[in-house]
Amino acid sequence: MPLKIMILKFFNNFTSEAQRRWVVGSLVLVGGLVFLAWYYMGLGLRNEPAVSQELTSATPVLEDVELEEAMFYSQLEDDRVQCELCFRNCVIPEGERGFCRARENREGKLKSVVYGRPAAVHIDPVEKEPQHHMLPGSDILCIGTAGCNYACNHCHNWHLSQRAIEDMRVYELPPEEVVARASEGDVPTISFTYNDPIVSYEYLYDTARLAQEEGIKILWHSNVAINPEPLKKLLPYTDSITVDLKGFSEEAYANSEAELEPVLEALEIIAEHDVWLEIVNLVIPTINDSPEEIRALSEWAKENLGPEVPLHFSRFTPAYRLTDLPPTPVDTLEEAASIAEDVGIHYISIGNVPGHRRNSTFCPECGERLIHRVHFSVLENKIEDGRCSECGHEIPGIWK
Repeated sequence: MPLKIMILKFFNNFTSEAQRRWVVGSLVLVGGLVFLAWYYMGLGLRNEPAVSQELTSATPVLEDVELEEAMFYSQLEDDRVQCELCFRNCVIPEGERGFCRARENREGKLKSVVYGRPAAVHIDPVEKEPQHHMLPGSDILCIGTAGCNYACNHCHNWHLSQRAIEDMRVYELPPEEVVARASEGDVPTISFTYNDPIVSYEYLYDTARLAQEEGIKILWHSNVAINPEPLKKLLPYTDSITVDLKGFSEEAYANSEAELEPVLEALEIIAEHDVWLEIVNLVIPTINDSPEEIRALSEWAKENLGPEVPLHFSRFTPAYRLTDLPPTPVDTLEEAASIAEDVGIHYISIGNVPGHRRNSTFCPECGERLIHRVHFSVLENKIEDGRCSECGHEIPGIWK
């Protein structure tokens, strides 16, 4: 029986107009939910490599476990230590942890409690980071741990970033196994993400060194509120970084219990190295959404990072402790994009608005749509050998 006739017979079972509207509305609702599930969770439709199979999680017991010694700290009197990894420079008494909950003073030595113990191991599209100029349409093996050196009121991943490792189930996954699983699953990139990878620095560093030996790329998504010395030590083993720039004022950074200046210093250091960089600004109503702040951010980025560093304006949705604000109006994001374009930024996107024209990448020379995206899905890629297929303009990024 033809599908059209089957559908007509189905609807004929409902005699009233109200019943038919109810059925249509229900089908639309279910279809919408399925669509959202497909985008955000895959719903089993993605051919996920076997990198996360045969992993079992458990709540860790760390009292009698030998922990990995941390890098970048100094020993003080009375068995205290000072962590020198990030801008906080925490002084930590014996038996306690720093602000991030991931580094513990054990008998006068600083230890990482999250080394080799991720709480999240997933396969995601690289576009989800977001990274728009790095192997479009490819998968990344994502690793996230407990803890963070920020306390963002709006954090979507607060269940990882704002909790201690004992409050969650974790996997035992040392660096060599992370790399092996990426290699066996033919996943070209490992990404440390979800929480801030600064707090799992040693885990990231050791994984990155091994990954480089195996030809696997390393990406990390960070606030980059990291001190210069550890940053410079990690960059030679890094291919790409997605940086969350929380705004361009100390008021915006107060929403994360953080400071702007260390981030700007780190961004300037990254710009001096052969590492691909993309910037994300989550635009939050009343926090960092003024046109003046967007312009100041865009002008600083162009002057200090260059016009070819992609700038993503992402839509805020209420989360964690910041549920009293509405989602960012799309008009606000479009105004931000127009401001950045006026300043001279070449690659501007709008995120968390599936289907928006600015999900895609356009050639700054001829205006051709080079990478057609809908949210995290790449529908078409017209970049050939790192150039616009229409006019030949060179498009910076990691394309192979």
